[in-house]
Amino acid sequence: MKRMLLAFTVLLLSVMAVFAQGSAEGAADDGGLIRVGIINNDPNESGYRTANDADLKRVFNEENGYDASFYYSLRNDEQIAAAQLFVQDGVDYLLLSAAGTAGWDSVLQDAYDAGIYTILFDRTVDANPDLYVAEVVSDTNLQGQTAVDWLASQNLDEYNIIHIQGVMGSSAQIGRTDPLNAMVEANDNWNLVTQQTAEWNAETAQQITQAVIDSGTPFNVIYAENDDMARGAVAALDRANISHGVGGDVIVMGFDCNKWALEELLAGRWNYDGQANPFQADTIDGIIRDLENGIEPESKTIYLVEQGFDAATITQEDVDKYGI
Repeated sequence: MKRMLLAFTVLLLSVMAVFAQGSAEGAADDGGLIRVGIINNDPNESGYRTANDADLKRVFNEENGYDASFYYSLRNDEQIAAAQLFVQDGVDYLLLSAAGTAGWDSVLQDAYDAGIYTILFDRTVDANPDLYVAEVVSDTNLQGQTAVDWLASQNLDEYNIIHIQGVMGSSAQIGRTDPLNAMVEANDNWNLVTQQTAEWNAETAQQITQAVIDSGTPFNVIYAENDDMARGAVAALDRANISHGVGGDVIVMGFDCNKWALEELLAGRWNYDGQANPFQADTIDGIIRDLENGIEPESKTIYLVEQGFDAATITQEDVDKYGI
């Protein structure tokens, strides 16, 4: 129990330290700035997240009329603790990209009771929709379904799939997993050779793939839930001299559309990449500007426009336009 209390104390102190500087800087005159607390996943998690964080910082700054504080964590408990401190600090808006979908009801209720508008971005949560004013998100289930439909269109005699998942419980993981699970359950010739989380990490994905290779179990599809994990899986294939991509023995699928990943697609070394649009800041800014003028969003859920790319049809123009 003492260790648990110590761990929680350290967690709380570390979160509070992030706010101390911002609170001190804003303690004087904020000049009428809109105070925003932004909770996001670690920008180093992936190229997608780096682009997402840069987009938010492009918009949410003093030049655009915001006093913005940022907090980062891949852990739900740390994010919830940060959200509670933002509420206590009296921000005007709470912007949240949740590490996990569960556990948010209490702090979102506190924000609601304090008159703070919560806007979800990138990730959804399992909470009463009345507690947040809008969610600006990808339709991750559509991302997954589009990818699975593409895979089905390849008309393989048998699908033996290495499925590498993202952080379990995140909306991106759930949305990209569920359509594949449904297809496997419905078709006898679709098989999961393994289904494991690499938590968005390339090295872990490489280890998962290498373990399957070492076991001698046949496979012909890599379904990785982000580009970094697909890259890790491909590293294991290359090490074992297993061909992949267009005309290869293994179909490689990723998500996010990092520019380097689309270049792999263009070169024919990968087969498919599902777009995840990280550019949400302008939409969120528009919602806030409307709310400042007493205008509620017309829709609770605002989906970003996204698509999937096939190595057979992708162009250099696609790489330049959609690569992040």
